[in-house]
Amino acid sequence: MQLYTAQSFAQRQSLVVTAQLQQAICLLQMPNAELSSFIESQSEENPFIELRLPPAPVPSAPLGKTAPEDWDRVAGLAADPGPSLYVHVAAEIARLGFDAPQAAAAQVFLDALEPWGWLGRPMEELAFRAGLSLEAAEALLARLQKIEPAGLFARTLAECLQLQAEEQGLLTPLFAAVLAHLPLLAAADLKGLCRACGCGMEDLKAVLRSLRGLNPKPGALFDAAPPPQRPPDLVVSRGAEGWRVDLNRSTLPSVVVRSDAAEGFARTAAPYVGERLSVAKWLARAVEHRNQTTLKIGAEVVRRQRGFLEEGLARMAPMTLREVADAVGVHESTVSRVSSGLMIATPQGTFPLKSFFTAALAAREGDTAGSAAAVRHRVRQLVQAESPDDPLSDDAIAKIISDEGVTLARRTVAKYREQLNIPSSVQRRRQAIVTGAL
Repeated sequence: MQLYTAQSFAQRQSLVVTAQLQQAICLLQMPNAELSSFIESQSEENPFIELRLPPAPVPSAPLGKTAPEDWDRVAGLAADPGPSLYVHVAAEIARLGFDAPQAAAAQVFLDALEPWGWLGRPMEELAFRAGLSLEAAEALLARLQKIEPAGLFARTLAECLQLQAEEQGLLTPLFAAVLAHLPLLAAADLKGLCRACGCGMEDLKAVLRSLRGLNPKPGALFDAAPPPQRPPDLVVSRGAEGWRVDLNRSTLPSVVVRSDAAEGFARTAAPYVGERLSVAKWLARAVEHRNQTTLKIGAEVVRRQRGFLEEGLARMAPMTLREVADAVGVHESTVSRVSSGLMIATPQGTFPLKSFFTAALAAREGDTAGSAAAVRHRVRQLVQAESPDDPLSDDAIAKIISDEGVTLARRTVAKYREQLNIPSSVQRRRQAIVTGAL
């Protein structure tokens, strides 16, 4: 066997993902706020990069006029929601006149209070953390449960309702018996509840009417103000020429390349200056490319979803990433990245851009294919309009929608119903029975 060496040549194509290419890809899915933070971080490392933010919005627009290039100025004028649950209870504890050790123990209970007003920790744990015996902890809890509104610091649903019934003078022996058998009420087994409580149906209905007036989550009365909705990156409006989409200039940052600053560096720093200046110019181009790509994709989405813009979810058209990518002239992954991180404000509300990409469902010959989003909306409408005493089964909903032109299977209805957090027809009928008994 003879061994020898030889040289051969071959061509091979490959994509090299540079650090700058990775950054450009990340920029595509950054919302405006995140983009601002990124540019600011770059400016801290590069003396030739300057972050330019849009001017502060005008507090309000003149009556009858629309403020230019801004979004939902009224959101900043929301009424004061009042004290939070924590602040309210802390103030009430201070009024109880505890000494220092008792106040410290009460703080342990306060820290365990859930947003809906119940205790979120077992008594044994709270007693240990507060340095109390179980009996002393129970006595402290009894005092804390006197704080208004009644039902705070309850450990169970039954105890929460019991505290309110006591406060309102409703806690009769029959009322207490009903609270002791809440699982039967949850199952809508009213006859079984009558047997367990030893009462007739009319007496039970009277108790249930009183029970309905109680609040199972008294702490929810102190819900803090909801977090402000993230400003959109795209804004849709309707003008004389039809629908249009614009970048939300009120939150859109930009990059300023400080070329003049290079003159202040010594000649010995020329390599550093050239490299940093090149990075600054690249970042400015990358941000502009991000903006233009976002605008093109948003415009194509708006063009395809005119029905939704005019009539709402019922008219949302099926649309895929590939269709938009082919129309815009970019790769499908680019559309996916842009749509995954950005928000778009429309006359129907503000939505993630990705929510407009929804699959088409099979339609009968001659009918227009419906989108999954539109069908989910139709499922919700049918359930809201059904008779409480005779709720629609998944089969019945599937038949109605199929008769309307979109072929739909029962299992698909069940899947959409679960996505919408709608109980089954059996559960809805149980709820109707209990409600009807009240």
